[in-house]
Amino acid sequence: MSLSDFFTPINLDTIAPKNGYYTSQLGSKVDLYVSDFPDLERPADIAIIGVQEDRHAINNPGCALAPDYIREKLYQLNEGAYSTQIVDLGNIRQGDTVTDTYFALKTVVAELIRMDIIPLIIGGGQDLTYAQYMGYETLEQKVDLVVIDSHFDLEDDELHDGIETTSQSYLSKIFLHEPNYLFNFSNLGYQTYFASQDSLRVMDKLYFDAHRLGTLSNNIAVTEPTIRNANMLSFDIGAIRSSDAAANANAKPNGFYGEEACQICRYAGFNDKLTSIGFYEFNPAYDSNGQTAMLLSQMIWYFIDGVYNRKKDFPLSPKSQYLIYKTSLRHDDHELVFVKSKKSDRWWMQVPYPTGGSKNERFHLVPCRHEDYKTAVAGEMPDLWWRTYQKLT
Repeated sequence: MSLSDFFTPINLDTIAPKNGYYTSQLGSKVDLYVSDFPDLERPADIAIIGVQEDRHAINNPGCALAPDYIREKLYQLNEGAYSTQIVDLGNIRQGDTVTDTYFALKTVVAELIRMDIIPLIIGGGQDLTYAQYMGYETLEQKVDLVVIDSHFDLEDDELHDGIETTSQSYLSKIFLHEPNYLFNFSNLGYQTYFASQDSLRVMDKLYFDAHRLGTLSNNIAVTEPTIRNANMLSFDIGAIRSSDAAANANAKPNGFYGEEACQICRYAGFNDKLTSIGFYEFNPAYDSNGQTAMLLSQMIWYFIDGVYNRKKDFPLSPKSQYLIYKTSLRHDDHELVFVKSKKSDRWWMQVPYPTGGSKNERFHLVPCRHEDYKTAVAGEMPDLWWRTYQKLT
């Protein structure tokens, strides 16, 4: 089966300006599936994938129509100061069942990652994150998952007439899936009044990372190490405040500002580890003057900009490009080791594997902030070190 079997071509008449694109615009740079399916044997860095599936998007029917509305705005943006190699594979057609759509997306994601192409998914409900994740199972690859969302989507399927894997329960499906390829999960932007104490206890028990919106607002740089640790990222447009992104039936008054969402996406693009990203829950029916589609297109633009400005500085190769810092804890003989990149000034922390934890490596490198190093210099154990060590046991 060819990947093209899963896709329908783009109708250029519905997304392109009447007089076509300027040569500087992305619409004239991206290899679009209009008549012939893009040749994936040719060099490509990013593949844009529309998914027309919203049957399990709770309270948000209509988000299946999102892909072409996003394309309309995205392709009118100008290319940055780099030469893009991007393909647009068109839209994954809705399967006979939602499971069929999941299978198609899972297969496409796995094959693109295998080809060293980043799948960029637009459209549909956030339950598609589950299919995005399943692509990594096909590759038998451990996953660090980052989700930008105001909620923990851990609801019981019984609340939705027994429907499995909805936009409000897909995380439970990922957490409980066997075999388990999830190494770490991080939420950015949850709002406490939407989070049950049970769900917070689950996050704490599993040593997962949950970052409240209030701790990130006006301090978005603190998200960078968490995002830098991700293999895949899922962005619920409902995590953005409704005044900036109203095109979601579940939109809320509080959330990230539009410029913060763009910065998060740029951090994601910078991440050398990140191999797939999805933007979900955008519903054109609620989009006044195309404002949310424009914001989403700008978020994607910033992600692309980040990809083409990657530093390729994941430690420690070559070692000459890094500085090593060693600190001792107060009242303890234990030594903490930090690594700083000379190219980007980014920091990592070494966390040793427990005895027998890894046959090939002595320690795990986790992205961190300069503040974690300063905490260690003060003689205190950074919380990030302890939580990472617990996950390695």
